[in-house]
Amino acid sequence: MSPRPDTAVAVRRFSRTERWVHRTTAALMGVCVLTAACLYVPQLAELVGRRALVVTLHKWTGLALPVPVLAGLASRALRTDLGHLNRFGPHDRIWLRAALHRDKRHASRPAGKFNAGQKLYASWIAGATLVMLGTGLMMWFTHLTPLLWRTSATFVHDWLALTIGIVLAGHIGMALADPESRRGMRTGSVSREWADQEHPLWRQ
Repeated sequence: MSPRPDTAVAVRRFSRTERWVHRTTAALMGVCVLTAACLYVPQLAELVGRRALVVTLHKWTGLALPVPVLAGLASRALRTDLGHLNRFGPHDRIWLRAALHRDKRHASRPAGKFNAGQKLYASWIAGATLVMLGTGLMMWFTHLTPLLWRTSATFVHDWLALTIGIVLAGHIGMALADPESRRGMRTGSVSREWADQEHPLWRQ
């Protein structure tokens, strides 16, 4: 039996620019995480060697991390989605309560184009990236700040890096568990059935 026409239709979810921004940011973040691991895990440091090169690569990829999003702001689609991510409504509180109670029923998790979990993740990772950039610059340009500031920046940078690694692992794990969501980021389109089920308040 062929699928119903209304569920077989593909729904446009992300523009080409948004997918480019996501992929480029993901690649830069991946390099940052891998180079950080090589700098802080002795076994990896011995395996890779060339510490000076790894440090240089880590610095410049970290500095470039905000560039894709900043460049992507020229896209109206990206600006619109950033607006969606930045707005929380009553349905988001319902979604969060259901998530805290591990209620996985779709009816108990209303969501617009982005659910509350995605909004929290986007806000957190954006803030964490800015903190990492600021603390990293203080560690890089040591003559600009007092020793106490640099020591505090190093502490925050190291522990936040570990937290980012854990959160990113969770983000990747959730993406792997949802093939249709990955398809949306890969091709820009998702099935209407998935959109109606996972994001019933999304005005497609």
